[in-house]
Amino acid sequence: MTAHAYRRVEVPVEGGALAVGVWEPTGEPTGTALLVHGVTSSHLAFTHLVSRVPGMRFIAPDLRGRGASHGVQGAAGMAAHARDIVAVLDAFGLDGVPVVGHSMGAFVAVVLAHRAPTRVSRLALLDGGLPLAVPAGLSAEDTVAAILGPTAERLSMRFRDVDDYLGFWRAHPAFTRCWTPELEDYFAYDLVPGDGGLRPATSYATTVDDTVDLNTGDALREALAALDKPTLLMTAPRGLLDEEPGLYEESRLASMLADRPAIRHVRVDGVNHYTLVMSPAGAAAVAPAVAAAFAGERSTA
Repeated sequence: MTAHAYRRVEVPVEGGALAVGVWEPTGEPTGTALLVHGVTSSHLAFTHLVSRVPGMRFIAPDLRGRGASHGVQGAAGMAAHARDIVAVLDAFGLDGVPVVGHSMGAFVAVVLAHRAPTRVSRLALLDGGLPLAVPAGLSAEDTVAAILGPTAERLSMRFRDVDDYLGFWRAHPAFTRCWTPELEDYFAYDLVPGDGGLRPATSYATTVDDTVDLNTGDALREALAALDKPTLLMTAPRGLLDEEPGLYEESRLASMLADRPAIRHVRVDGVNHYTLVMSPAGAAAVAPAVAAAFAGERSTA
């Protein structure tokens, strides 16, 4: 595998500045792709994937309210994230880039393709981007609980130190069979000072806003109705707690895809929602499909 040189820069956006991870390949890049992470995640979720796609430059922001962008002020939501990403593309002088989105990042990618169509050439959606199976009429908090469960609950918790936080995640069912040094770096990066100890960088309020918006807001509905970019959707058979079925039960997914000819679907066996991206096995399965989907892409600088 070809090594990438990693650096982090800041890009001004409304309300502050986004932290943006950049992986530069050794030698001349074959192209540039944008990576968009999930609802309580950060750009470091893509470390395994990046290492398995030699030759391509990757640009990956911490979305507002997450990671090292946790101090950015102002409302979130899919449209706000799309505007922020346009600012990132402007900062790098990029146009017509392929975009990979994981989890909530896939929803953001779909909205970005609709709101700024010339900035996106094609999409790879990793276990996200299409409507989730959420009962109608739930409150905002119940919607978050139904989708994220303990992932959201931890946002109100405080941890003594990094080891305490790693212990929480080591016991999480999604990772009991898959733990790597890259995961430790990813989780350590997530922590910021909080009253009474350390806390995850993402606030609960931001998570509620984004989760409700992607399920009930107009931005995603309008974007999906207009979706015409070549799109690869890769889904996991297991969910956030390593349970079956995953976020996209197969018969329901087939029904949604029937009216969306722009989307090609691949099911990745043996992974859950997290390990689809954040594990060597998941990244090894995803990387060739992403590389093939983006073959020959060259963003315009």
